[in-house]
Amino acid sequence: MEYLSRLNASIDYLEKNIEDKLNIDEVAKMALTSKFHFQRMFHMVTGVSVAEYVRRRRLTLAAQKLATSDVKVIDVALKYGYQTPESFSKAFSKMHGINPSEVRGQGMDLKAYPRLSFHIQIKGEAVMNYRIVEKEGFKVVGQSKLVTTKEGKNFEIIPKFWDEVNSNGVCRELESRVGEMGILGICMDFCHEKDEFTYVVAAEKLNGDVPNHMIEKEIPASTWAVFESIGPMPTAIQDVIKRIYSEWFPATGYEHAGGPELEVYLPGNPNDPNYKCEVWVPINKK
Repeated sequence: MEYLSRLNASIDYLEKNIEDKLNIDEVAKMALTSKFHFQRMFHMVTGVSVAEYVRRRRLTLAAQKLATSDVKVIDVALKYGYQTPESFSKAFSKMHGINPSEVRGQGMDLKAYPRLSFHIQIKGEAVMNYRIVEKEGFKVVGQSKLVTTKEGKNFEIIPKFWDEVNSNGVCRELESRVGEMGILGICMDFCHEKDEFTYVVAAEKLNGDVPNHMIEKEIPASTWAVFESIGPMPTAIQDVIKRIYSEWFPATGYEHAGGPELEVYLPGNPNDPNYKCEVWVPINKK
């Protein structure tokens, strides 16, 4: 209950300051958590970033203002953080399908993005199997792709990237140099302000040079929460990742440590209904 109260307090803060410049540090402070953990948690639970939530709420309120008053479009644009009528009109049209100047017309349809609130939901899900692991830092080699999280595109882009590295021979090459952890899918270099992160299909670097068509990345020493995923890819592991943020973090005294997240793909057929793999999330004790 306390955790939910803190999350709802953060929403209260966002709503009360919706006309001001977004200050993620203050929002995270209301939730008594780190800036990184709050942003990662918010996105995984709601499906949108904090910045995207604020943008949609502002455009919702802007439409209401235009529809119920004779205020000028430029004044509404400035009120909700847009520096020019052009930038406001572009964002407004993308969300509502009409220009701001058309709002006062008869029978115009507008979209409303409601205020969020967090509630307890008893799902009756199966227990989540996990263990805590301490691991020294290590290096990996592989291929990377910049991924956007806007509108949940990451859940589409990453499976397509796996198809690509499976078809171009990269996975076969990685398997020839694989370490004890197997083939890895790594989410790292998160940029919440741009709704982006880097995804790397990789294997541990055991020795030798890095091939020209691959990159080398450092995975820092961390305390990891390691979760078991059972089922065909990519649905099973995506479901586990969502449950980590919506169920496990709120129920424990941990928060995200801010480092890379690992998907550890163990030997077997990833399309098999009993296929096992793991999700490694870096954690801190709050």
